[in-house]
Amino acid sequence: MVDKRFHLAWFMNFTPDEWREPFGQGGNPWDGQFYIEMAQAMERACFDLIMIEDKLMVPETFGGSRDLSLKHAMMVPKADPAPLAVAMGMATKHLGVVATLSTMAYPPFMLARLCSTIDSLTKGRFGWNVVTSAEDLMAKNFGMDKLPPREDRYAMAEEYLEVCDKLFNSWEPDAVVLDRANGIYADGSKVHTIDHDGTYYKVRGPLNTVPSPQRRPVYLQAGASPRGRDFAARYADAIVSVANGVEGMKAFRADIRARAVALGRDPDEIKVFFCITPSLGETEEEARARFDRVTLSDNFVNDVLISISAITEIDFAQFDLDQPLPEKLVTNGESGTLDKFQQWGSGKTLRQLAAAGGGGLVSSLELIGTPSQVAQKMGEAMEEVGGDGFLITTPVLRVSRRYITEICDGLVPELQRRGLTRTEYKHQLLRDNLREF
Repeated sequence: MVDKRFHLAWFMNFTPDEWREPFGQGGNPWDGQFYIEMAQAMERACFDLIMIEDKLMVPETFGGSRDLSLKHAMMVPKADPAPLAVAMGMATKHLGVVATLSTMAYPPFMLARLCSTIDSLTKGRFGWNVVTSAEDLMAKNFGMDKLPPREDRYAMAEEYLEVCDKLFNSWEPDAVVLDRANGIYADGSKVHTIDHDGTYYKVRGPLNTVPSPQRRPVYLQAGASPRGRDFAARYADAIVSVANGVEGMKAFRADIRARAVALGRDPDEIKVFFCITPSLGETEEEARARFDRVTLSDNFVNDVLISISAITEIDFAQFDLDQPLPEKLVTNGESGTLDKFQQWGSGKTLRQLAAAGGGGLVSSLELIGTPSQVAQKMGEAMEEVGGDGFLITTPVLRVSRRYITEICDGLVPELQRRGLTRTEYKHQLLRDNLREF
């Protein structure tokens, strides 16, 4: 019998939870408890993993000021994802926890040590979302005037991953002997320097942590450009994408798998997660009304424009809301997100583009309806695409307990009844759960 199951993950960040809406939580989640309980809900629903996004700056592109970002709590304040990943992992037993960590912010040794430590603390359930950062404001927090060009960042990231892999393997699997009788904790002949001296990094090693349960974390990556896709196909265990409908999803997955084969990898070892933002209701009309109410509000338009300005470093406040964009825009930041947002040639006004961002900017499919209707659409789409999973999120990454409950207690049971998602965990390690199907 063909296994038609697909994987489920959730994309969020350590920022204020939903604080303005009627079912908001007040916007004060800094002790982590709200997000810990969110992770526990994900685990009850048998999600593969929860992924924590991150940025390393206070946005001030929109309107030339940080005031609007702070007023709307858009992309700021934002707390460090690594401690939250530990807290989530310690409060769960099976759920994978993934933190976004930038290759431009950490020396390779420090990041490898951090990942190894968290993987041990979570008993083999940690993942690293590999990013190179995309904002010059971030660069100015780390001794640079601006970020290197995108192509250079990818070249640096490739060497960075090479260094980290060497560090993760600097201890042989049986280096820790724990021989009490002879007083030997670790066998020094099985711990090695890496002596890396490359174009961008010089690292002696070895790592000073014991090998973690997975030896290295699960690598996640989101690359839309040809260079980004090659990078992801070479290194990633899982890839995050926002595609344009089922055909776009199918084409992206086929392209990644072909690149993996060309690089000598088994394509089944790479799982592609497509971002979606389901809007649920007891009826389709109710779900549609809720979706329209959110995406057509002035607050939502501002939130989307603040967000897209921050990650592209283009000030969208300079454009008329009720006119199309005057020209096709380019960026050294997140170019794939920009291209998807601006829909060049569509004739849509900026206000319409921002409203469309409610589903299109972070969603590969329009999924609006009852849990049964949305589950059916997800199953049909994944059958056409061929795998591998969905990454659930919200348009501007804010989340409420109400939405978590709708997904975990409404949508997921429908998916499980149809045999589309897991009903139990079979493995301890995150990598093994990803490769189960």
